[in-house]
Amino acid sequence: MAADARVALVAGATGLVGREILARLLADKGYSAVHCVGRRNPDPVHPALVVHLTDSLREFSAPPVDDVFIALGTTLKVAGSQQAFRAVDFDTVVALAQSARAAGATRLGIVSAMGADAQSPVFYNRVKGEMEEAVSQLGYDSVVFARPSLLAGDRAALAQASRPGEQLALVAMRLFKPLIPRNYRVVAAADVAAALVKAVQAGQPGRRVLLSGELQPA
Repeated sequence: MAADARVALVAGATGLVGREILARLLADKGYSAVHCVGRRNPDPVHPALVVHLTDSLREFSAPPVDDVFIALGTTLKVAGSQQAFRAVDFDTVVALAQSARAAGATRLGIVSAMGADAQSPVFYNRVKGEMEEAVSQLGYDSVVFARPSLLAGDRAALAQASRPGEQLALVAMRLFKPLIPRNYRVVAAADVAAALVKAVQAGQPGRRVLLSGELQPA
């Protein structure tokens, strides 16, 4: 292990993008430890993996870490109300970022959403935008937001409920891919994870937004 190896924290590692982020970090010898926080145990078994199980992510006290990756999110349908949605996509994300920053983290990567805008009339986009603004003020040296379009990945392997409308959209977008602007094309969860990890590791000072087109391989 390198003397300057870093320590990472991942939240949302049992989701489409989060599990890909976790896999990449565990395979990277630049990390001496990878902490994972969530309600469920992730699949990988690895000597560098430290799992923290909790029913209240907002009350989690982060251990000393360097790099933070947050891939948490729900939908209005699953959440059941705007208040419940905001509790996850804003309150929990900001609380985790605050806790990690207090523990010494200097680099932060978050999976946000295409269209995130604090001034948007669309509730979903507005909450994502407000979250981005809030965590940008926490004092991290480097903050990266990934804004993917429609995600492609194996939801069945994660025991996630099927989304018929999403499946139809994926098929249609693949059929008409040449006609669809790059930022609106389907993007693989693994590609989102790869781009976000790479950007966080680069440590570019300030705030950076990766649009969906930038998350896809050239």
